[in-house]
Amino acid sequence: MRRNAPPSYTHGTPPRLGVLLANVGTPAAPTTAAVRRYLAEFLSDPRVVEIPRPLWWVLLHGIILRTRPRQAAAKYRQIWTEQGSPLLAHSLAQRDALHAAMSERWPGPFSIQLGMRYGTPSLREALRALRADNAQRILVLPLYPQYSAATTASVFDAVAAELRRWRWQPELRFIHGYHAAGGYIEALAASVREHWQQHGRGDKLLFSFHGLPRRNLTLGDPYHCFCQQTARLVAEKLTLADSDWQVSFQSRLGRGAWLQPYTADTVRALARAGVKQLDVICPGFAADCLETLEEIALLNQGLFCAAGGEALRYIPALNARPGHIRFLADLLAAHAQGWPEASPFWKETPVLQHATTVMQRARHLGADR
Repeated sequence: MRRNAPPSYTHGTPPRLGVLLANVGTPAAPTTAAVRRYLAEFLSDPRVVEIPRPLWWVLLHGIILRTRPRQAAAKYRQIWTEQGSPLLAHSLAQRDALHAAMSERWPGPFSIQLGMRYGTPSLREALRALRADNAQRILVLPLYPQYSAATTASVFDAVAAELRRWRWQPELRFIHGYHAAGGYIEALAASVREHWQQHGRGDKLLFSFHGLPRRNLTLGDPYHCFCQQTARLVAEKLTLADSDWQVSFQSRLGRGAWLQPYTADTVRALARAGVKQLDVICPGFAADCLETLEEIALLNQGLFCAAGGEALRYIPALNARPGHIRFLADLLAAHAQGWPEASPFWKETPVLQHATTVMQRARHLGADR
């Protein structure tokens, strides 16, 4: 066993069902140094930037990490709250709300931990916390509705890298995505309806998703298709005409071709075409973050108004909305079927009834834990 690997087994401890919630992550503070550390980890992931490593290392450390952190830190300062990073605050609220929801569903013991792919709390820390809770079955839920190798697969890589260090492997289930799930679509539609009830309906609804290099699509990544399907299903749920809505892609990095149309170009074009009130929703983000609160609600709002529009109204992410939590709880329950802790017969499970006896017998045979 590797020296710093976590303990693998404790005799007589009832097993738990572990849930790992995963999101992309956030800097620890809105400072240049903190953002540089975060971006260095994020942009070093070969799933995120698929450029030959030697060339990318030169670009990353020679140019990008010398200039981008200061610019990004200024943007983070615009959205930072008393609770810290909005993404982290919303993710923790989601974790706590899901724990309460699953406590009403699962009769057996379970633990829910939050892990970020980059930054803290890390996926390694979250997995080791589940291990300390004796989670012998782990259900991984990346909070990325639309699968992409750059996001969902990267979480799988990190989970697998940590589990390689464990002698006793837990049972593992990995939720691939939920871009077309009925509960997710209804939660998005409900958030739009609520926005319209409070603020009135805009002239057009724009679905803005995080962008990816165009090359990812040609290599077989399904993300673009999943985004289009999500938007279409929400538009159908809202009974929108084709002319009432549109899809775009934001957060472009570099000069290469990315998924189009670009959000910044789209909001300007809509304003010039006479759209005065533009509603924007970002269905690819489970929690509000820099890309929604600064890039859409501030930057693109400015671009829209400068091009002749009157107001760009950002519709918040689902965050810990009750409908979102109900859907995620349903998703977890569906994927945990067949596991003892999720079974109504949990109290009849022998390992629970005889945990003390197991410990006594193990010690009699020479076990030290």
